Amino acid sequence: MKIMETTGAKHIDIEAIIAIARKAGDAIMEIYAQDFEVEYKEDNSPLTQADKKANEIIMDGLNGLTIVFPILSEEGRHIPYEERKGWEYFWMVDPLDGTKEFIKKNGDFTVNIALIHKSVPIVGVVYAPVLNEMYWAKQGDGAFKNGDRLPLQYNQHPEKVLRVVASKSHLNTETQEYIDNLAKVTDSMEFISKGSSLKLCMVAQGCADIYPRLSPTMEWDTAAADAIVREAGKMTVDIQNNTPLLYNKENLLNPWFVVLS
Repeated sequence: MKIMETTGAKHIDIEAIIAIARKAGDAIMEIYAQDFEVEYKEDNSPLTQADKKANEIIMDGLNGLTIVFPILSEEGRHIPYEERKGWEYFWMVDPLDGTKEFIKKNGDFTVNIALIHKSVPIVGVVYAPVLNEMYWAKQGDGAFKNGDRLPLQYNQHPEKVLRVVASKSHLNTETQEYIDNLAKVTDSMEFISKGSSLKLCMVAQGCADIYPRLSPTMEWDTAAADAIVREAGKMTVDIQNNTPLLYNKENLLNPWFVVLS
């Protein structure tokens, strides 16, 4: 039975969302093991059969749940703001985050599924199928990686060693300048290069202290991992306004942000 009603994260069966993400990841891996064609969208971003297949699996899975909400997916149809601005709850999906990493076959790509409530991510599942890493969070229940509660690590002395994670494919001049300025507030710095939403998950886990992103991302790139970050006691902050990221804006482009404790 399909139900559209006000609910909270507590009514979401997180295991069902994890199973959907894993099924999508399995389909991605089947294509990953083969030769595959790459298409390019209007914005010149790459698209593969894996993106399309994972999106199909996730859409079918979410629409098969007892409680059904609208879905906003990177690979779904364009939904005008006039239609979605009234949504109290909706799923935000990136079926294959890190398509460039998928094409390079370096393993740093993820399946991202988030539930948004009034601009706030309250459920998030991030699955990295090559790494066999499953992250999830539900508002009020905490954040987890493969069943272990996050964070797993703590840096008691960032003034001595600061661990910075940044994009493998999008390390632009502005981000590099931000990182260079961080070097002034610590004795030494460790730099970690990573792809996809795994960068946010690394801060949530505690193996990185900060992730600056001063280049374009879309809401579906961050939503699921942002839920995990928040439940791990960290925050994803709009650099200009010093406020948490908001979702379901008229323009789905994220502002520049930083993820930190």
